[in-house]
Order: sequence, then structure tokens, then C-alpha cells
Amino acid sequence: MNLKQLAEALGLSQTTVSRALNGYPEVSEATRRRVVEAAAQHGYSPNARAKGLATGQAMAIGLVIPVSDQQEMVNPVFGDFLAGAGEACSALGYEMVLSVVEGDEAAVYRSMKARGSVDGVVVSAPRLGDPRPALLDGLGLPFLVHGRISGYEAPYSWIDVNSRSAFRRAAGFLLDLGHRRVGLVNGEEIFDFAHRRRRGYGEALAERGLPETADLVVQGEMTEDFGHDSARAMLARPDPPTAFLVSSLICALGVRRAVEELGLVMGRDVSIVTHDDALSYFQNGGDVPIFTAVRSSVREAGRRAARLLIGRIETPGAPHAQDLLEAQLLVGESTGPAPRARKTAP
Repeated sequence: MNLKQLAEALGLSQTTVSRALNGYPEVSEATRRRVVEAAAQHGYSPNARAKGLATGQAMAIGLVIPVSDQQEMVNPVFGDFLAGAGEACSALGYEMVLSVVEGDEAAVYRSMKARGSVDGVVVSAPRLGDPRPALLDGLGLPFLVHGRISGYEAPYSWIDVNSRSAFRRAAGFLLDLGHRRVGLVNGEEIFDFAHRRRRGYGEALAERGLPETADLVVQGEMTEDFGHDSARAMLARPDPPTAFLVSSLICALGVRRAVEELGLVMGRDVSIVTHDDALSYFQNGGDVPIFTAVRSSVREAGRRAARLLIGRIETPGAPHAQDLLEAQLLVGESTGPAPRARKTAP
């Protein structure tokens, strides 16, 4: 199928279809989605080689992964983001270039710019005070941040989940169930998303006149073991939490394991709310979720990120785009009213 045939099938002009596939900002999101889905259904993709020769572009976007973060390559969250971004890139005639590097990450960006191997990059896992946006601005290499960077004042394009609002709502949900000691099992707070989640948790406590106490907050790499060890240590204290707010579904599985090892019942003795990225290959139950969760689709975030970045590449003078996604609170089997009293399990 060629462009003309795709346009006829959609009842749109060739110009509108072309602009939708190439991320032009004047095309509505509803029309863009319709065109992209039809292109995928009919197996149509723009001729990247021809377009690259005509425009002098690489027809590729890049993502740099430091070697110290190689666990991201097998993380289902990262995999879903890549899948979504890859789908959008393919529909728009672009490729994704992944660079796993050791050492000087800045040198990789400079090399990408000098060689013209990519037209823009996605900046992932932004840290507090992250230096990458200033570097990329200086290089003149278009970029989009998956997340936000607190304290960075220059304009830049980003897509992010409203982590602060999501965790304020999730913590408030537990507090409204009567829980007064809610443990926060957070990601590493050098990352901006974890910093925002901690703020949302603290705000929910403050709104109900409760203090944030250091013994109920931990941060670390969001693995199953970290969730297990953190929950086990908190539950062994004289005044243990009756609920946990957890930063990832993987981590929540570890919290659940700790609860069950102590002979407690999730949802009755200890409640758990987790952040759940609605992962394609790591589902949170069926019609009724196993875990109560604040949910957002990281795959959809990947699609939107790629479209926004490609739109910026195609229209360099356009205003920066920001896309703030709201998470949905879904009640599952892992939460219930706070128990009136219980003894610490052995």
C-alpha cells in the first residue's frame, strides 16, 4: 500500500496523512492515532531511505544506556517503553538506535551529533540536577526527556507520569482506610520520579496531620529482593506498619513475600498499594487486580515520547511539548481497613 491508497482508505488527504505520520503538531492527536493505527494495520511505512536522502536526516532517534544500568535491558518497564517507542518510530519511518556505553556518556552524545547517526535522543531516568539537557542544548541535538528534572529552568520537551499526584492519592487512600503507619518503599531518590513520589506521600500525611517518620521510608533499586528485605525489616519493629506504598510492581511482589513469610494475610493484616505501569508481559491479575495500584501505561508513554520527539525533529522551531499523564487508581485485593491491633509476628 502506498501513501495515496492509505489516504483514500482513511478518507483523508495525502498531505494530512503525511503530516500525521511525521509528527506535525497541527494534526490532532485523535487523527494522528487513527492514521498511525491504519498504517500499522495495512503494513504501510514511509520510505525512510528516500526521505533521509531528501532531507539529509538519519531517520533515527537514539537512547543511551550507561553500562552501570544494564539491568534496565531486562526490566519489563524499560522493555514496554521501548516497544511503544519502536511502534511509533516504525509507523513514522524512523529507527531506534540503542547505545550501551561504559564511561563518558557525554562523549557518546557528542559522537552521535558529529556523525549524524541520529536526529534526536530520548533522555531516560532523569536525575535531580541532571546535566544531560544542558549538554544536548549546547550540542544542538533535539531531545525529549522521559520524566522531568526538578530545578532545570531552561525550556525542554518531556513526557511524564504525575508521580506526585499519584502517590498523594495512593497514600491518602490507605490513610482513609484507617492506616496510620504507612511504609514507603521507594526507588532511589537521586532519580526525579522517586523524589516526586516521596513528596506526594509526605503531602498526604501532612493533609491528615500525620508526621513523616524516617523509620517508615526506604529507598533503593526497585527489585523483588529490595521490596522483601525492606518490608521484612519494617514488620519486625515493635510498631510495624499496617500498610505499604510501593514504587513498582516487581518490588511489591517482594513486599508480599515478606508479609506471607510472617504468617500475615495481604489485604487483611497488611495492605499494599503499588505503582503499576500496566505492563504487557507482567500483568497485575485479571478483571480484579491482585494489587491495588496507581496505573499508567508505559508502552503508551513510549509511543507518545517518540511522536513528540519526531515532531520536534521535523519542526525544529515549534514550541517545546510537555505531556503530563495522570495515573488511575484501581482497587484490588491487596488493601483493606487497618487492623485494630495485632502483635508483631515472630
